Amino acid sequence: MRQARIVRNIGLGVENLLLHKLRSFLTMLGVVFGVGSVVAMLSVGEGASKHALEQIRKLGSNNIILTSMKSAEEEQASTTHSHMSMYGLTYEDHRRLSESFKNIKETAPAKVMRKDASLRERAMELRVVGATPAWFHLVPRELIAGRVILQGDQDKQSPVAVLTEFGARKLLATEGTIGQTLRIGGSQFEVIGIIQSESGQAGNIQIPDQDIDVYIPLEVSQRYFGDIFAKRTAGTDEREKVELHQIIVQVDDPKNAESVGAGIERMLGMFHKKKDYAVSVPLALLKQAEATKRTFNIVLGSIAGISLLVGGIGIMNIMLASVTERTREIGIRRALGAKRKQIIMQFLIETVVLSTTGGLIGLGIGILIPALIRYFSGMPTVITMNGVLLPLFVSMAIGIVFGIYPAMNAAQVDPIIALRHE
Repeated sequence: MRQARIVRNIGLGVENLLLHKLRSFLTMLGVVFGVGSVVAMLSVGEGASKHALEQIRKLGSNNIILTSMKSAEEEQASTTHSHMSMYGLTYEDHRRLSESFKNIKETAPAKVMRKDASLRERAMELRVVGATPAWFHLVPRELIAGRVILQGDQDKQSPVAVLTEFGARKLLATEGTIGQTLRIGGSQFEVIGIIQSESGQAGNIQIPDQDIDVYIPLEVSQRYFGDIFAKRTAGTDEREKVELHQIIVQVDDPKNAESVGAGIERMLGMFHKKKDYAVSVPLALLKQAEATKRTFNIVLGSIAGISLLVGGIGIMNIMLASVTERTREIGIRRALGAKRKQIIMQFLIETVVLSTTGGLIGLGIGILIPALIRYFSGMPTVITMNGVLLPLFVSMAIGIVFGIYPAMNAAQVDPIIALRHE
């Protein structure tokens, strides 16, 4: 009986709203835009945050990345005249790291330079990475063909190379892959493997590998190309001496990453007169990114929530006008025996129907907008269950909260005065 009464009241509420279709639709627009903007904003924010967090996680939560960089003084000097720049991480730094910190599990030093590479008539510029076998443990990437650099290659100083899939497609498009002889900067290397690579940036940390990488043993890199690199820019001859461009450090436990990172920074500060290095801890960056994500979602939700608030005020305004309009109807219902709580329920049902219908339409719009953004711009968007259900429940709650006052107002109408109302 009670369920039948509720269904009848809902039907009556919908019928009353359909009597003024345009007014009901315009009233819902505030909730429609509010819910739509909440869902769209949260999905765009979630997508951007998820992409950034994934990039950071690829660096490894228990890794620390040390990078050589020019000090401010070297940057100034390099723009004034031709000279030899000497900066960055050294082989001695690498040795100290391995001996000084018991929490360090493994290290992967690397030299990085750009060289022209060719295979018969095909040629392209590659980023040559002189690496040890540990590199492929700390920067794990899918092996597509062949093998990676082994300790035997390092010990024998074998002229072997591992290409990325991108480089292999460019240089070995119509050739067999493994066993080909690749010329890099005038020296010949045998291609022994092809790996998948990643590229991009995670926060302010450059991902260690790039699409145009070719990996050779570190000892071979040092013997063939040395530590001095020459380049000519804007009419200036510039030479740089850098022993190691990067060292990736893996600690035994992620919880030790930040403390070891701080210890490494202090140690390097003791042996480097200038700040010609950067110490990046992906775990710290990950925590910062997650905190930023939470703040971002709160800000976006608050901004979009204002739209819902405005929509709720619009509903209350229209329902107050509706109470005045339907004073005679309320009087007739009261004269026929309707109780105050029944009048309150009637008007509450109408506001909830308005806000819920608006919420459902807004939900559809909110799901459509991220799909369009993803299609036209390629920007990642993620629609979560919380991002869908929360705005919908909020829109229903707004219908109740902003419908109570008009409903109470309707219930307070005196039946005798209401029957005289024109």
